[in-house]
Amino acid sequence: MNDLDALLTPAGRALLDEVRDTDPARELAVATRLRRTHPADLVSAALGQARLRQRAVAKFGAADAGRMYFTPNGVEQSTRASVAAYRAGRFAELGVASVADLCCGIGGDAIALARRGIRVLAVDRDPAAVAAARANAGALGLDDLIEVREADVTEVATAGYDAVFVDPARRGGRGRVFDPEAYSPPLSWAVAAARTATRAAALKVAPGIPHEAVPEDAEAEFVSDGGDVKEAVLWFGTAPGAVRATLLPGPRTLLSRALPDPEVRAPGRYLYEPDGAVIRAHLVAEVAEEVGGGLLDATIAYVTADTLRPTPYATAYEITDLLPFNVKKLKALLREREVGVLTVKKRGSAVEPEELRRKVKPQGQNSATVFLTRVAGAPTMLVGHPAPDAPAR
Repeated sequence: MNDLDALLTPAGRALLDEVRDTDPARELAVATRLRRTHPADLVSAALGQARLRQRAVAKFGAADAGRMYFTPNGVEQSTRASVAAYRAGRFAELGVASVADLCCGIGGDAIALARRGIRVLAVDRDPAAVAAARANAGALGLDDLIEVREADVTEVATAGYDAVFVDPARRGGRGRVFDPEAYSPPLSWAVAAARTATRAAALKVAPGIPHEAVPEDAEAEFVSDGGDVKEAVLWFGTAPGAVRATLLPGPRTLLSRALPDPEVRAPGRYLYEPDGAVIRAHLVAEVAEEVGGGLLDATIAYVTADTLRPTPYATAYEITDLLPFNVKKLKALLREREVGVLTVKKRGSAVEPEELRRKVKPQGQNSATVFLTRVAGAPTMLVGHPAPDAPAR
């Protein structure tokens, strides 16, 4: 009997409830105690699942994570619930009533779709993932909307569904896969499958996908959540050729206006750090236009301006000092300002933040942010702090 089968029995569920909040530091003692009255394999399975659920809280929230079933890969590779819910909302707005979810994993996206009332066929070839997806549909009361099937997605007919969603595996035996044709299944297959959808399709890809690899008939959407870039999605049946950056929570969406590259200009009073999704979407020019600024350097995504214009697409910092790169001068400045809490950010610099922090040894009651970058090609340090009304990042 595999781990999940055992945990789905009444005895397994009861044991899962008992070990739900086990501190990892006490796991050995708890296991020793429980093995006196329960089979050793069941105890190991329950403690392992409890550990996975604790890790999954960050992605799924405590309420869902405490009821769901996970595999180690499922915790690592599944879509964050907030991102899946946003995508399901887009499908719903497009009038989609049914989706073939190919490479479904443990079912995170299928759950989000079903919660929007969308009927889902969830397919994966990994037996453990399929078992978890089926168990999750039942645990969350969604099994009437989610059909889970173990199969090779390339052999599944999707003609009876309004839309297709494909989340190909982007990890191999040596780690992350960067070539879209090395995805499993390859991007070219996923694109062909997307083009057969009657209403819409979405393909989840790595956020670092080259823009030239995006098909002309696809919309490219780059998504961040809480400032962290999570994924890129190629949409079919929406706005061919469009590029957008979507920031969660919100959502807030910035659309490409095909602007030319911003001009390089002298540093102003404010520095704007665009959200990572904006940078991946190549929409820094749109942010620069919005704040009335230009670039510090032609090759670096820092925008500078003389006035403060708060924008959800970038974090604004008020710059107090501009120095050529010199650790001793920075150390003296921070000592004079009594800076003990130092945030180090970098673009276009080989210096590691922790290395700089060790060298300057910040001490004091004040805080500051230092940017290690280039200004018109010259290594430079800009010192400042988050501008009023600017969320810290």
